[in-house]
Amino acid sequence: MIIWLIGISGAGKTTIGRRLHQYFQEQGIKNDMIDGDDVRDLFDRDLGYTDADREANIKRIILGAYLLDRNDIVGIICNISPLEHLRALARRKIPGYHEIYLKKDLSISRKNDVKGVYRDNEGKTPIVGIDASFDEPQHPDLVLEVDKMTEVETFQAVLDYLAQCGGNNA
Repeated sequence: MIIWLIGISGAGKTTIGRRLHQYFQEQGIKNDMIDGDDVRDLFDRDLGYTDADREANIKRIILGAYLLDRNDIVGIICNISPLEHLRALARRKIPGYHEIYLKKDLSISRKNDVKGVYRDNEGKTPIVGIDASFDEPQHPDLVLEVDKMTEVETFQAVLDYLAQCGGNNA
């Protein structure tokens, strides 16, 4: 099973991903987390933030997710994933793909700016939601409006979804 958390910077993907990773660890369920920033770091930040570079990075992540799924390891993917055609590719290629959209208001993300993405990069590199587009998801399995929820409520909503689709026993 692949739990792919998507949304703009500051939506809570990594936060919820870490909580899921810990939850699965405590349940004795083999899992791993792939964060988009970690993938960039692994490859010595050889890709920038052009559309082509973003696409190449996401394709790397799709391959990692595919391998986790194929080997019965629950994959928790935390990535903006702004391009619908790549989300559709992941859905086609990964049998256990579950897309969870953490929907966040851009103005709130900019105001809170937990990772400094907006403050440190605005005007320097294209930022998804500002200079680079974020394709509204066409077929998410779950949409969570995170501005209206606490972190605990968001995490619980993901667990409830996984229980409904039989994914809690991964």
